[in-house]
Amino acid sequence: MSPTQTAPFPKETVKAAITEGKAMLKDGKTKVEITAAMYQKIKGADRETIVAAFKEGAGLTDKGAVTYFYNCRRKAVKPAAKG
Repeated sequence: MSPTQTAPFPKETVKAAITEGKAMLKDGKTKVEITAAMYQKIKGADRETIVAAFKEGAGLTDKGAVTYFYNCRRKAVKPAAKG
């Protein structure tokens, strides 16, 4: 493992987020709702892990998953202003 790599993110957490995403998809939730909920569970993971989870859990394409990842990360860093 190179010094720039972090410890692997727990696979169980990723699997749980994917399972939750699939359940939300069946319930008719929007992809924004699904990816936001998944991101809260797996935001500590690396970009590739999160994008792969979004693709599997929310049924997104490669480009869609990357876009939702950046949107979720941006919202997490800068909360929406109220008022």
